[in-house]
Amino acid sequence: MPDALFAESRLAEIYDWVDADRSDLDVYAAMVAEFGARSVLDVGCGTGTFACLLAERGVEVIGVDPAAASLDVAWRKAGADRVRWLHGDATTLPPLQVDLATMTGNVAQVFLTEDDWAATLRGVRAALRPDGRLVFETRVPEREAWREWHPNHSRSRTDVPGIGAVDTWVETTEVDGSLVSFQGTYVFEADGSVHTSHSTLRFRSREEVEESLDAAGFAVDEVRDTPDRPGREYVFVARPA
Repeated sequence: MPDALFAESRLAEIYDWVDADRSDLDVYAAMVAEFGARSVLDVGCGTGTFACLLAERGVEVIGVDPAAASLDVAWRKAGADRVRWLHGDATTLPPLQVDLATMTGNVAQVFLTEDDWAATLRGVRAALRPDGRLVFETRVPEREAWREWHPNHSRSRTDVPGIGAVDTWVETTEVDGSLVSFQGTYVFEADGSVHTSHSTLRFRSREEVEESLDAAGFAVDEVRDTPDRPGREYVFVARPA
């Protein structure tokens, strides 16, 4: 089930405003060009920022996400009419053959069990051309990013057009081995309503990710660093073995 931040309409409507800095997508857009990809499957496309960006550059894009509220937001963006939107996930895809599949942001970490992660990788592999690639990022566990997820570090206030000011913060609620849970809080000043979204991410080691890719029929071409967050995340580039 998707988190409330993506599945609850009122929160999905403000997502692009409270998380406005999407410079993290630059590295993915650059790889689309680097690999000469003419068709891209954006797994966990959310509100469609990356999918629409690519579509406006002439790339054929399929965006898939399990949160209908996020897709409703995506539909209204510039370039959305050039994207094929699918409500579901990588295990429910129709027959596809794309040049590149992406999982941006935290998407690769939302699959908490090995079965769900393996099924996702198999679904993506089936959608790739034999010479296609899968590109995704995961946070480096040793950097313990969750230690920065607390109100003093994450609190912000955003003026959202048509909605008003929204106060937001995130805080870690539990660390259980490789599973990290946290809560986002959203206070709408116009009516004083408070909404929360509870999330859990799986922090896999580089070795665990590489082993899971091998088991799903992928070969890892390389593991890159993120230029905007050096040393904090791995960017995996894999292809069907």
